[in-house]
Amino acid sequence: MSQSAAFVEQRLPSWKRAVLKVGSSLLAADGEGLSPRHALGLAQFVSASVAAGREVVIVSSGAVAAGRSIVHRKAEAGVAMAERQALAALGQARLIGLWQRFFERPVAQVLLTHDDLRNRRRYLNARATLRELLALGALPVVNENDTVSVDELKLGDNDNLAAIVAALVDADALFVATDIAGFYSANPRTNPDARPIDEVEALTPEFFAMAGDSGSAVGTGGMRTKLEAAARAGAAGIETFLFDGTNAATVQALAQGRLHGTRFRPARNRLAARKYWLRNAPVEAGRIVVDAGAARAMQEKGASLLPGGVLAAEGDFRRGDMIEVALREEAGERCIARGISQYSAPDVRLIARRHSRDIEAVLGYNYGENVIHRDDLVLL
Repeated sequence: MSQSAAFVEQRLPSWKRAVLKVGSSLLAADGEGLSPRHALGLAQFVSASVAAGREVVIVSSGAVAAGRSIVHRKAEAGVAMAERQALAALGQARLIGLWQRFFERPVAQVLLTHDDLRNRRRYLNARATLRELLALGALPVVNENDTVSVDELKLGDNDNLAAIVAALVDADALFVATDIAGFYSANPRTNPDARPIDEVEALTPEFFAMAGDSGSAVGTGGMRTKLEAAARAGAAGIETFLFDGTNAATVQALAQGRLHGTRFRPARNRLAARKYWLRNAPVEAGRIVVDAGAARAMQEKGASLLPGGVLAAEGDFRRGDMIEVALREEAGERCIARGISQYSAPDVRLIARRHSRDIEAVLGYNYGENVIHRDDLVLL
């Protein structure tokens, strides 16, 4: 009996945007270069999803394995950091080439480090780029920038990177393709008594205790990093689905809305998690003051805050800071919302009362037509 047959078939919930994480073990040909064997089925799942009106971002490992094939190095433990970085640089083009061969749509390479996603301004830039790529009909393929990301390369943690990217693009789902059928109570390769776990409501320490180390010679992440990724995604209200990417029938079933694997439920739904974070994230000293028209548009229509409705910017906040939004009334200013500003306080003062199309002419650059995008805004 195959591993996947031990898992109960589940219906996938509806989703509009997802991140698909593909590990090195699915792409490496016995540790020597890249193989299309399993990538083809995953690409077909992506194509079917896009044809159904959904959006997909791929987070793909495999650059180091691809680099090894160029210089003919065997996979081994304890490789010097500089060598791994060089292998990643050599293999990155081949990794993107592998994915491009499966799609008629353009494939875009996006290299990130965790620092890019911790820094608020760089976070906003990365998110704007990924959203624009999706709007253009491109397929973003994200990888960690191993060549310069010393700490993150040492961890080799594209599982957690995928969870961060899922939150970055406001995904509904995180699909993690691996070389095992799902999450078990123990390592099924070494323990015949390992039980398949179809669904996890909450990731408690007991579940982490069940996770073992990496089972692959070419991958550096193990089941623990996948649980960490599921926990990170769950905190953002995103469900995670772990499945066997080497099983063609399992991958084909995903395109039909059926899961053979493990479903990790989030602590709260995506919208609630997002709003909770926006409500409780630290606010910088500063606020944007808006007129009644802008307040009505945000409150009644769920609109973004445009520069035309801005009266003033108070304080010295920066792009990417969480700030308050206040309505100016006869009795004074009343806080009605909070959100992440796309522009700094000096910039907001310059574009206040202006049309969005005038932003670049006034500032000399443009971070988008919104001062605060509706996805980064919560009403109080």
